Amino acid sequence: MVAPASSDPISTTFAALADPTRRAILARLTSGEASVTELAEPFEMSLPAVSKHLKVLERAGLIARSREAQWRPCRLEAGPLKDADDWLERYRRFWEESFDRLDEYLGEIQEREKKFGRKPPQEKEDQNGRDR
Repeated sequence: MVAPASSDPISTTFAALADPTRRAILARLTSGEASVTELAEPFEMSLPAVSKHLKVLERAGLIARSREAQWRPCRLEAGPLKDADDWLERYRRFWEESFDRLDEYLGEIQEREKKFGRKPPQEKEDQNGRDR
């Protein structure tokens, strides 16, 4: 499953999120608390297998479990997801800025095409791929 929790919480969060079953469990918990049995329903695996997934999520801080008599509901803890989102935000800004620069460049090319009524001249190549 996942290596023991490291001192790097973001790595632990991403390791827990790497498994599609755990992501599906988190998605289910967005609509409220659920028992292990309820969380296991959509999966073709044993309750102990689902419990192992829950332990990984709990160690990563993504879920919390409480006890109410015989019922042990699980609930989503969004803090580590927020930390992961904050970490990803830097890269999101990088890509948005890159796309903005590309958009500006394409706009410049389109303006040149309108101004000259054609595409800007390009170097011609001979059959061997060399400039003439």
